[in-house]
Amino acid sequence: MTNIEQYIHSLENSLTNQTFVKANLGNYKGEIEGLKKILIKKIIIKNKEKFSFTYRYATRDEVKNYDVNEGIKLMGESLASGFNFAALFTLEFDLIYEVKKKGKSFIKKSKPTHHQLLSTNHDKQKHRLISPEKQYLHHLKITDKNGKVYKATQDKYRQINRYIEILSTWLQKLPKRDLIRVADMGSGKGYLTFALYDYLTNSLDINTEITGVEYRRDLVDLCNDISEKSAFNQLKFTQSTIEDFEAKNTNILIALHACDTATDDAIAKGIEAQADLIVVAPCCHKQIRREIEKGKAQNDLNFLTQHGIFMERQAEMVTDGIRALVLEYFGYSTKVFEFISDTHTPKNAMIIGMKNPKQATRNPQILREIEQVKAYFGIGRHHLEGVFSS
Repeated sequence: MTNIEQYIHSLENSLTNQTFVKANLGNYKGEIEGLKKILIKKIIIKNKEKFSFTYRYATRDEVKNYDVNEGIKLMGESLASGFNFAALFTLEFDLIYEVKKKGKSFIKKSKPTHHQLLSTNHDKQKHRLISPEKQYLHHLKITDKNGKVYKATQDKYRQINRYIEILSTWLQKLPKRDLIRVADMGSGKGYLTFALYDYLTNSLDINTEITGVEYRRDLVDLCNDISEKSAFNQLKFTQSTIEDFEAKNTNILIALHACDTATDDAIAKGIEAQADLIVVAPCCHKQIRREIEKGKAQNDLNFLTQHGIFMERQAEMVTDGIRALVLEYFGYSTKVFEFISDTHTPKNAMIIGMKNPKQATRNPQILREIEQVKAYFGIGRHHLEGVFSS
């Protein structure tokens, strides 16, 4: 038996005995340019055992996965075609194969350096703040009775977790209160409302009272029924428009995908309530687009706005930019960013405003900046400006 055959035989035995830890091939003198070594470990992909080969080059790594028998064969071929060193690590021993000068090879066995197996988990398990086993997700038809997410609702489940992931950072910055009151404007079917209540109450152990505000009576009744089934005692849904809802004493105000100026109405409610946190994901930007088209201002962006699709995008950015400026005028630190990839939904911008006690309020410089933006784009009035006179 040659030394290479002995090395492969030891490898096969370690796999049979479930003692294999890892293997390395090195000191490469073959014809593949830049290749330095191969790092080998065992992984599980879709419940099937495989070998993962990391080909380490001078400037990059390449990973390829092989069936176990194919991987064993490749290791033997590699040792016969350029690799002059191999290390096999098992729970019982370490084995070194090495080629010395004049092509002479030797095998050396020593005590094991590893005393436990490496993880074979290849399928990346994402940490989800909202577990699919939650009963309300089943009532909302996101999961089946066993907590498995339906194929058709995978995007919705990802959106729920992305939403909570984003808010978790901001929730940690909130001032401490005995009770946090949340108003979710235009709560719809309540996917995100339920998740937020669950996270605040059960994950953060915060005494929370959430009101979902929704105009459609059937959705209000549905969500109240699911809330009762879930024993979410301080989560309720009420039938109302955003404009008519009394938001006094609200600490967190949320409005996701409220259409056009309804987003402005929600922001205004939050400002008037002096909410600690205002979160909106705007939908539609018709009011400002009509203002821009009516104003017909001549500026450096005319080459873009003469095209309808660019006009629409420009109106979105201008609308949300002014919204952020208004929030800053009233003492909020703001951030505008992508909520989730527009692969899942085109309504993907989110504006977050957090009340900042160190930030000056009613700064006249911000008002001047808003007026300059309006003049540049030929805007007569932004709907949210009504908050200045309230």
